[in-house]
Amino acid sequence: MRWEGGRQSDNLEDRRRLSPRGMAIGGGGALLILIVGLLLGFDPNQIQQLLNNPQGPAGPGAAANNEPESPEEAKSREFAATILGFTEDVWSELFRKAGKEYEPPKMVLFARRVETGCGAAPSAVGPFYCPADRTVYLDPTFFTELQERLGGSGAEFSQAYVITHEVGHHVQNLLGYSRIVDEKRQTNSRTEANRWSVRLELQADYLAGVWAHYGQEKFNFIEEGDVASAIQSANAIGDDRLQRRATGFVSPEKFTHGTSAQRVKWFRLGFQSGDLSRLKGIFEMEDDEL
Repeated sequence: MRWEGGRQSDNLEDRRRLSPRGMAIGGGGALLILIVGLLLGFDPNQIQQLLNNPQGPAGPGAAANNEPESPEEAKSREFAATILGFTEDVWSELFRKAGKEYEPPKMVLFARRVETGCGAAPSAVGPFYCPADRTVYLDPTFFTELQERLGGSGAEFSQAYVITHEVGHHVQNLLGYSRIVDEKRQTNSRTEANRWSVRLELQADYLAGVWAHYGQEKFNFIEEGDVASAIQSANAIGDDRLQRRATGFVSPEKFTHGTSAQRVKWFRLGFQSGDLSRLKGIFEMEDDEL
């Protein structure tokens, strides 16, 4: 992916220099929580339930890390800021064409644990978007887990897919789709709520594809193999694959993000078409049409 030299967003905050105390989840435990979070369709409003220590990194349990920034940390920050800048440029233009104004999200990079408007979260839950503070939260070490433990791709465009999926949740929030699903979650059974969560996640995959479609037109940043790398990662984090990996069997009624085939399908459709008029249709389809 050609991203070096691109405009870096000013809406990124790097909190990795803060070292939270009291969070001792790592290795296999971190992977377990990561998989469980993905399987359960992690709701940022319930992040606190996964924690034993109520102190956040910005409070008494945090200390500044005075070690110099490593080249890897600098590159990951520059990459995330550039991808965020790409999303701001693409979505601002698309919203403007639709007669709307795009309000970009913020992004926070963190290590191990973070305090958010939706509660405190360990990095093991993976990247997420908090609608309460309109912020995408990311521990960049997730990409290592994705590649080495879950079978995803470590390519930069694959990482961009993950980031733009979360920004897609912000777009949904601005357009009102998140509110629709929140209402369904509050008034329906868990199984029915999961069905709507799947639609929200597949729509975010579609929006990541739409971003890639127009981003390529605007910035020409895609190189050979890039789209395949994003598809590899979308396939790796489907509910069916994660459930089978974690438990040995599949429970469709517990799906919250969609199957591997569905995630690949909707990212690919968004990338190929760039058609935002199809967003509503994802919410209107029958399950077997998704």
